[in-house]
Amino acid sequence: MWKAAIEDAVLKTRRNIEKFGDKFPHVSDGGRYELRDNDEWTCGFWPGMLWLCYEYTKDEVFLEAARSTVRGMKKRMEENKVLAHHDIGFLYSLSSKAEWIVLGDEDAKNLTLEAADKLLERWNDKGQFIQAWGPMGDETEGGRIIIDCLLNLPLLYWAYEHTGDEKYRKTAVIQADKSRRFLVRGDDSSYHTFFFEPVTGEPIGGATHQGFTNGSTWSRGQAWGVYGFALSYRYTGNAAYLETSKRMARYFASQLPEDSVAYWDFYAEVTPETPRDSSASAIVAAGLHELIGLLEPDDPDRAEFADLLERSLASLVKNYSTAGEPEAEGLLNHGSYHVRGNLGLDDYMVWGDYYYLEALMRVERDIPGYWYDRKERTLG
Repeated sequence: MWKAAIEDAVLKTRRNIEKFGDKFPHVSDGGRYELRDNDEWTCGFWPGMLWLCYEYTKDEVFLEAARSTVRGMKKRMEENKVLAHHDIGFLYSLSSKAEWIVLGDEDAKNLTLEAADKLLERWNDKGQFIQAWGPMGDETEGGRIIIDCLLNLPLLYWAYEHTGDEKYRKTAVIQADKSRRFLVRGDDSSYHTFFFEPVTGEPIGGATHQGFTNGSTWSRGQAWGVYGFALSYRYTGNAAYLETSKRMARYFASQLPEDSVAYWDFYAEVTPETPRDSSASAIVAAGLHELIGLLEPDDPDRAEFADLLERSLASLVKNYSTAGEPEAEGLLNHGSYHVRGNLGLDDYMVWGDYYYLEALMRVERDIPGYWYDRKERTLG
């Protein structure tokens, strides 16, 4: 099943190279991707898909397309184009860092280190956190952290490994610790965001931006936590991060409907019209594979997590993928972007496509994406 799903995804991605040109898919409207210039937080996911397809096929078409996107990311960095946010890791881990991991390209490595420095510009030294959005010190956004940032921290951990400069690791660890303390609740659910007093760092309270209510659990936010804390454990060996990832995975599993694919928020009333978020389940599938690989062979949670991974990924392939839809641009139906904002409802999300393909590559070929270096390069 996994191999057939990958082959279908590779064919669609190859066809999309020509359709998308130098644009980047974002979210879809009526089954057609909205194409953007290189100015969105989501622009790293398309390069990530191209690199995954290149590793799988060794097809030079994917290589040239992937390297072209990295050149675009270099230009974006040079122009400092829409980089005043925390999502630098999504942009550069899946583009230039991917090129470094796959090919060992030194220019790509240097661009990725530059990206890590750009992410450090979001650090509020007085408050001791990475500010998510808005100009630094912004009256509204100056004290906000968000759970999504856990997937940007691997960029900083990686920069520490390649430079030995403690500032990268220290920043990432403080942010991970703060996220664990304030974004993860006692019942293992999560806030999407949390506010601090920007000058003193005094905690104010949890909130949401894309979830149902401030006190609800936005399923994609929970997914970022499952995967993000597992990655922080990989880089640091801090057992608290591993335990937090496991706790959040158990909670995610406990909230799933019969077909093992999440609704957009775990507190939203379930009706026939309630949107799913297939992208949340795709993130968790990739995160579960990462988590399982970090557990000891006799860990009692391994079997439960392996079963959840099998069930959820199989359901994504059978019930949510565009397999059998040869003209589809996206890989995964029924994703949700911002339900309360009426944006990207029940359609393709490029991050959903990326994590779906990463999860498939993990289980079929043990290709783990581009969040950390590997012992040996696949190519190059």
